[in-house]
Amino acid sequence: MSDLFSVDGKVVLVTGGSRGIGEMIARGFVRGGAKVYISSRKADVCEALATELSRDGTCIAVPADLSTEDECRRLAAEIAAREDHLDVLVNNAGATWGAPMDEYDEAAFERVLALNVKGVFHLTKFLRPLLQAHATADEPSRVINIGSIDGIHVPMMETYAYSASKAAVHQLTRHLAKALAPSTTVNAIAPGPFESKMMKATLDAFGDQIASGAPLKRIGRPDDMAGAAIYLASRAGSYVTGVILPVDGGIATVG
Repeated sequence: MSDLFSVDGKVVLVTGGSRGIGEMIARGFVRGGAKVYISSRKADVCEALATELSRDGTCIAVPADLSTEDECRRLAAEIAAREDHLDVLVNNAGATWGAPMDEYDEAAFERVLALNVKGVFHLTKFLRPLLQAHATADEPSRVINIGSIDGIHVPMMETYAYSASKAAVHQLTRHLAKALAPSTTVNAIAPGPFESKMMKATLDAFGDQIASGAPLKRIGRPDDMAGAAIYLASRAGSYVTGVILPVDGGIATVG
């Protein structure tokens, strides 16, 4: 059973890996024995976390701004210069924006969609050769996209571009799952409320209300997120592809 959920020795890239959901996932993989690359826009924050996580295993910072195709290409090239294959890509880097509808402008939409949707597609595209290098139908490589329950239900906040982008990520996940099979599985995790910088304002204002309204009556913990990602990346998840997995205490699906 320990082998069934093992990620020991896998080479993993987690984008947006310096904080929040990405940090939770990166910590889980490092502690599971994987060699983990983390990427984010802020080089100093990325380096600091990589140094911290390297006390428990192997974590390497490769900063990048994945809102442009050129930066996605550069990050893929940096990983290819260091590794001859990639076992797991976690597309977590993302942005959000909230404003009343009358104030929601083109810049807000472009900023969110460029990173949350186009960045996921371009980075996966450029890393496809590395993902396929050692992959087989019996032991496929994995792409894990981070969507959101806001792409499943209508959110409380006026985050129009964010919810639209996450619904797009879910559909892109299904499309990529078909395109990259059988050598690569592609799934999405749709997180609910977790303690993160992106969720801070919402949880400060509505945290108790959200927790009490969730069927499981709590906010998500780091091990909830790490566990879902490790399942999808391990042998246990090797026959699962094209799935949108809510990790939300039941809020979007039975709440």
